[in-house]
Amino acid sequence: MTDYTDGTGLEYHLHIRKGDTGRYVILPGDPKRVPLIAERLDDARLVADNREFVTYTGTLDGVRVSVTSTGIGGPSASIAMEELYKCGSDTFIRVGTCGGIALPVIGGDVVIATGAVRMEGTSREYAPIEFPAVSDYFITSALYEAALSLKKNAHLGVVQCKDSFYGQHDPDEMPVSYELLNKWEAWKRLGVLASEMESAALFTVAARLGARAGSVFLVVANQEREKAGLDNPIVHDTGVAIDVAIEAIRKLIRRDN
Repeated sequence: MTDYTDGTGLEYHLHIRKGDTGRYVILPGDPKRVPLIAERLDDARLVADNREFVTYTGTLDGVRVSVTSTGIGGPSASIAMEELYKCGSDTFIRVGTCGGIALPVIGGDVVIATGAVRMEGTSREYAPIEFPAVSDYFITSALYEAALSLKKNAHLGVVQCKDSFYGQHDPDEMPVSYELLNKWEAWKRLGVLASEMESAALFTVAARLGARAGSVFLVVANQEREKAGLDNPIVHDTGVAIDVAIEAIRKLIRRDN
């Protein structure tokens, strides 16, 4: 591949180099969440800030851990994972938000993805559509154990990934409404828990790299509960998902050692 960094040794998008990051990385979407998550680490410092990618590195239980924002969607998330992996990171936990699909999934709950519906474009440039986008077992186990130990209301199962936020929320306005509405009904019938935008790409890229990836989400709300006339609280504080991710990394560090 062409060196677009003029021999600086920096990764083109993240502006990091080998040694800048830890093995374990938390991946929020929003750059503004990065320093807030980094406060949970010891001696965290800013490593790089370029485009939507902000990276901090600190320690947790004496082990180096990093936090990198990915922006929104699979394309930028895959770039972040690729460049972090080149710099020595191999264990990734996506922390973000989702919208509930299954009726038991309520705003304020936590969803931990075991797999993702590949209704997005990025993963298709890595693997045939028949290949499943699944999370790493040990990360998923650590996330679920962490949620239980923290007494969070957690759901474990498949999520749906898409590229268009408004395609989900205003499908009737889209020229391909016939496809969006029919597939949404299929996800409901299949027990898909929630909808988000990054896991399918991250799980597939991790498989290609031989890395480990998992995802944990705060449920902001559930449009299906609203349609059904059920209580539908709207929650924006991602601290609950961050708490679960931090505790899961502690468990992974102990297990890996």
